[in-house]
This record gives sequence, structure tokens and C-alpha cells, in this order.
Amino acid sequence: MDVYQAVSSRRAVRAFTDEPVPREVLERVLSHAVRAPSGSNLQPWNTYALIGAPLAELKKRTAERVAAGDPGDEREYQMYPPELKSPYRERRLAAAEQRCAALGIPRQDKRARAEAVAANWDCFGAPAALFCYIDRDLGPAQWADIGMYLQTIMLLLRAEGLHSCPQMAWSVYRETVAEVVSPPDGFILFCGMSIGFEDTSANHARIERAPLAETVTFLDG
Repeated sequence: MDVYQAVSSRRAVRAFTDEPVPREVLERVLSHAVRAPSGSNLQPWNTYALIGAPLAELKKRTAERVAAGDPGDEREYQMYPPELKSPYRERRLAAAEQRCAALGIPRQDKRARAEAVAANWDCFGAPAALFCYIDRDLGPAQWADIGMYLQTIMLLLRAEGLHSCPQMAWSVYRETVAEVVSPPDGFILFCGMSIGFEDTSANHARIERAPLAETVTFLDG
């Protein structure tokens, strides 16, 4: 698979089979992902890879919180501005509608929509997951570095025939993640990432992207 194929086939998959992801594959992906760029080579990512019993325990603990109606932990960062302006608001709404349509969930079915969100904390059935932390003393540029690192991981996973789903949703139950992975003091959980083989029997939304002219300006004389 060349890099263009990896980019075009990558998407946030929200249904995985239970086929195990070999540890050696994760090690290979992560050992190459560290070549991702970072300003002054700070390499601000701190990653925990969970498979087997540790991941099962995390899913169990989080499911108990969700079932109890626990709204989650105090936020350590803002996922989105409280008032998204155009065109970002429209893109976000369109993505949500495309996902719900693929799942056959009507707009008014709040319970089904909540259940779809709750699937995040089962990693959508994935047998492997990563949890990426950043030192709270670092700034916006280092958060951008982590984004490039995570994208590198996702593209390498495609080269291995695997799919993924990056999930800021895991920051909602960050304290439960911390109980399992025991990060050092001063670390912020940025996101989780579910990893596995796609369940091709499930309906997946292919979220549309803005046309090139909407996001790129060429200045070519």
C-alpha cells in the first residue's frame, strides 16, 4: 500500500472484529511513528498501548460509569469552542448527520444517539487501543506535534491492514484511564485510539471533505 492509498483509505472506523492485533505489529508501527516531526525534536507524545486484560479492565470500569449515568470528569481541555462559527459549525453538523444516517438513527432518537456515543468507551469492539498523553507544561505547538504523530500512526496501521478511530471522547473518563495506565503527575490525556480489523458487516459513514477550493488558496502568479 503506497502513501496515497493509506491516506485515502484511512477513516475513523467505529466497528471492529475481535480478531487480536499482534503485539509485534503495534511495536513495529509505534517504532516507526516516532519519525513524525516535532519542533526541536521534543517528541512530546507519551503513549500507552493496551491489549488483552488491561484493555478489558478499562472497558469494564468505564462501562460501569456510563451505566450509572456518570457524566464524566472535569475537562482538562476544551474539545471545541462553545460557539462554533461558520463553516466549522456546518461541517460538524453534517458529519454527525452522516454518521447517524449510516447507523439508521433518526435525529429525534436521543437514546439511540447516546448509545452510539457510548460505544466509544468500548473502543467500538476493538481489541487494541492507544492512549496518548502530553505534559501539561507544553503548549499549542506541541499539541500540534502530537496530531502529526497520531496521523503517522494511523497511516502506518493502514499499511498493516488495520483500521483505527482517534477518540477525544476518552478524555471524558480520563480518571478511569489513569487508574489503569498510571501516568505520571502532570500529564494530560489528549485522546485514545481504537485499533483493530474493520467489521465489514457494519455500516460505515464515509464523511465528506470540503472541496479543495474551500480550504486551499493557490498563489501561482
